[in-house]
Amino acid sequence: MAGFFKSLYNKIANKAEVDWDELEAELVAADLGPRMAIQIVDELRELGRQVSAQDVVDAARRHVAEKLPADSPPLLPRMDGKPFVFLVVGINGVGKTTSCAKLGHWLQRRGQPTVLAAADTFRAAAVEQLERWGQRLNLPVVKGAPNADPSSVCFNAHQKAIADGAKYLICDTAGRLHTRHNLMEELSKIRRTLAKNDPTAPHLTLLVVDATTGSNALQQAKEFHKASPLDGLIITKMDGSGRGGVAVSIYDQLGIRPRFVGTGEEPDAFALFSKQKFVEEIV
Repeated sequence: MAGFFKSLYNKIANKAEVDWDELEAELVAADLGPRMAIQIVDELRELGRQVSAQDVVDAARRHVAEKLPADSPPLLPRMDGKPFVFLVVGINGVGKTTSCAKLGHWLQRRGQPTVLAAADTFRAAAVEQLERWGQRLNLPVVKGAPNADPSSVCFNAHQKAIADGAKYLICDTAGRLHTRHNLMEELSKIRRTLAKNDPTAPHLTLLVVDATTGSNALQQAKEFHKASPLDGLIITKMDGSGRGGVAVSIYDQLGIRPRFVGTGEEPDAFALFSKQKFVEEIV
């Protein structure tokens, strides 16, 4: 997204007057969404004077900062000793399995024993991928037989996490198109199954979105939110994408806050979402 603002600045700085329609289109293209783009343009037009490139960047940064929520409270293990359960969802290809492994690594580095559930049972490669991550990062992975019921894998992993005294359980579910009703229903079943071991589980349902997919990510969030209420986002591919406005538009329209960001392939390229850092980086 920083690349976007640099490009926008250069375009406007080299023109005598701002083309308002073009500016609005550029802001939408940065994934800020039509509503915020219109608000920014309206504010600038109301200045009643020649608008500079810096005016545009400052207004956009201010609107982004106003729309984003304050940072989430610290992620702490439960006081009753039971595992805190993450349910991680998303479509294929957004980095969901890798994000589960990175989240587990992030927690374990902070002294929080974590178990991974390989609940993408219909894709052998996904289970193998999570197993490789588990071996590399010393994270226990619970899997089932090929084509096993994903709910049973989550149930067994939850029981293992409880028995082993693990602080966290991360359930990696099958990538699914948000238009496939039967797969979305499967998520509801997983939620019900997790609740058998702990009526309060899952405690955080996270949607993994690719920062480069733009408005498609907003539509994904809308559909997943209907099927399995979302508590937050993991935003992947924030490194070098020049984008990231999807985090703003999803929170603005759906109230689903960004929780974590992935910024590379390595295990440590994963962090809590920071509003201040995000706003600084886009400029």
